[in-house]
Amino acid sequence: MKLQELLDKIENELKLRYYSRKTIKSYRLCLSDYFRYIKNITKEPDISLVKKYLLEKQGRGQSSQTVNLHLNAIKYLYREIFKSGTEINIKFAKTSNKLPVVLSQREIEEIIGSISNLKHKILISLSYGAGLRVSEATNLKINDVDLSELTIHIKGAKGNKDRITIFPEKIKNDVTNLIADRPGNDFLFASERGGKLTERSAQKVFENALKKEGIKKEATFHSLRHSFATHLLENGVDVRYVQELLGHQNIRTTQLYTKVTNPSLKMIKSPLDS
Repeated sequence: MKLQELLDKIENELKLRYYSRKTIKSYRLCLSDYFRYIKNITKEPDISLVKKYLLEKQGRGQSSQTVNLHLNAIKYLYREIFKSGTEINIKFAKTSNKLPVVLSQREIEEIIGSISNLKHKILISLSYGAGLRVSEATNLKINDVDLSELTIHIKGAKGNKDRITIFPEKIKNDVTNLIADRPGNDFLFASERGGKLTERSAQKVFENALKKEGIKKEATFHSLRHSFATHLLENGVDVRYVQELLGHQNIRTTQLYTKVTNPSLKMIKSPLDS
């Protein structure tokens, strides 16, 4: 089988298993790179070669998340495509314990206040107010938003899971005006060129607002979701409800935010202030 045919077969298998577009693209890129490295493709893995490949990536300073992504793609290839019985018993790279970048509520207000385009203002407000990933915001259809119940139905999110999250009442009137006389299957955030607003366009809106307000934190669009979770915990919402709203499978992922918002730590005075 030619390399292109093999990559197409892998992509089709991933589609049949309802993997996300992002994962499919990532796996394809990872395996293209892996095939170039090993040169001779066989149906059984050469474990020492796989280890060498991953170690070289690590040696070039690639992140633990990137190394793990390549390992997952390789495991999928031999297990699901080549039906190999050889277990690739390689431990995952230790992932970083970096704390998420969180914006204060005042910084969020400044970012939203700096945006003059109403659609873009609603995009950032809703992404923060509902804890949305950028892909979830751009894929929202008008029908997914229930203004009477103040809920949003997120469909096919990470891991191809649906969930219900909250809708901020503060922007109800603005969203009502945005969707007036538009069919329910329209994208909530439509592009001027037709179709939906791209993820890159959404990220650019956030980046421009951040720069305009002179906020120096290394924040990204995803920081809106981090801030949503942190502010809910600060307001006393139980971590299990926050987990549900974010759609986290493992509560340990959600508990990371408790490290950012630990009230007991904030009560301790520095010895310099004594």
